[in-house]
Amino acid sequence: MVQDYKVKDISLAEEGRLDIQWAESRMPVLMEFRREFSKSKPLAGQRIAGCLHVTKETAVLIETLEAVGAKVSWSGCNPLSTNDAVAAALAKAGISIYAWHGMNRDEFYWCIEKTLEFKPTLTLDDGADLIMSVHTRRKEFMADIIGGTEETTTGVHRLRSMAREKALKYPVIAINDAETKWDFDNVYGTGQSSWDGVIRATSVLIAGKTFVSAGYGHCGKGCSERAKGMGANVIVTEIKPTAALKATLDGHRVMKMDEAARHGDIFITATGMKDVLVKRHFEMMKDGAIICNTGHYDCEINIPDLENLSTSKRTIRANCEEYTMKNGRRIFLLAQGRLVNLAAAEGHPSEVMDMSFANQFLGMVKLAKDGKSMAAGVHDIDPAQDQMLALTKLKTMGMNIDKWTPEQAKYANAYLEGT
Repeated sequence: MVQDYKVKDISLAEEGRLDIQWAESRMPVLMEFRREFSKSKPLAGQRIAGCLHVTKETAVLIETLEAVGAKVSWSGCNPLSTNDAVAAALAKAGISIYAWHGMNRDEFYWCIEKTLEFKPTLTLDDGADLIMSVHTRRKEFMADIIGGTEETTTGVHRLRSMAREKALKYPVIAINDAETKWDFDNVYGTGQSSWDGVIRATSVLIAGKTFVSAGYGHCGKGCSERAKGMGANVIVTEIKPTAALKATLDGHRVMKMDEAARHGDIFITATGMKDVLVKRHFEMMKDGAIICNTGHYDCEINIPDLENLSTSKRTIRANCEEYTMKNGRRIFLLAQGRLVNLAAAEGHPSEVMDMSFANQFLGMVKLAKDGKSMAAGVHDIDPAQDQMLALTKLKTMGMNIDKWTPEQAKYANAYLEGT
């Protein structure tokens, strides 16, 4: 018998199923789509290869895709972000899934390639590693693929670079760039879940600490605002003048990392760029400094630099490694420099992922319908979809909003009226 999944421990399936049921109770928009489309089955005949963090929320997306007709094969998009109980529950439910917490680099890419073996027609990505595999190592699968979606900022940047060089060979919808994704998932989701990871890994008091946010994009803003709310003093480092100005007017101090490194108690990198924290920064950090990353890849903190400076290293708590410098100073690295919110916690709350994954679902439906007529490249979602999703979410929260009167609608489009 051919094994159609590989997970850490299938006996965890019952625990994982309870996690999934909890997420379902907190994701009303996606569950409504499951009920609405389960009859028409717009994804019938589609084979979806997914590479996205295996969380309880992702499981709700996967089972929604299958409920409306798709066949799904899945891998995790980060070696440390898989919830093994959820992976077991999906495997037991018949999903072809290849994911476990703590895989090495070779195992990570082996899992991605296993998801491709059933010749997908659609791809669903977080970080673009699956899409890159199709475009480089496994080009033979390209012919069957209609299109794909991309979940996160880092992946969209990679794909836009590919598109500029005419290297992207099929249409990809940039889910990350939907307003109902990056203004909610990236801000509120990353902000809350990153601090969840820091607190689980360290149990430190946040109030009174000096927090350094490397970056003030959507994710850095979310982390900074939540730190401020818990009583931390916030410093922001940036390369973009407008982002630095926003941080200043939001009440945060702004300075270069070369200066901030001397002051920080807790650092979170949220830039998507390599070498944000390097040797010279580690050399000036205070004893007990805590460093972690919430960007997609583990290159923002230069871990080889940290290891070369240290005389010893030990795991002092789960997801917390203590590096001791030659002068006795200690720096604590969380989650091996990978996404602290997923490696040391559970990822974003279900309520905010409800909108992100509703966008993923609608992206798959659009590609199944129109993908063959879409040009290769990166495509934005329809702005009307953003407003529809936001309105649906508001309704599930028991809230209503105003509408224009006919006179207001007429005035909005008039140009002759003035003072």
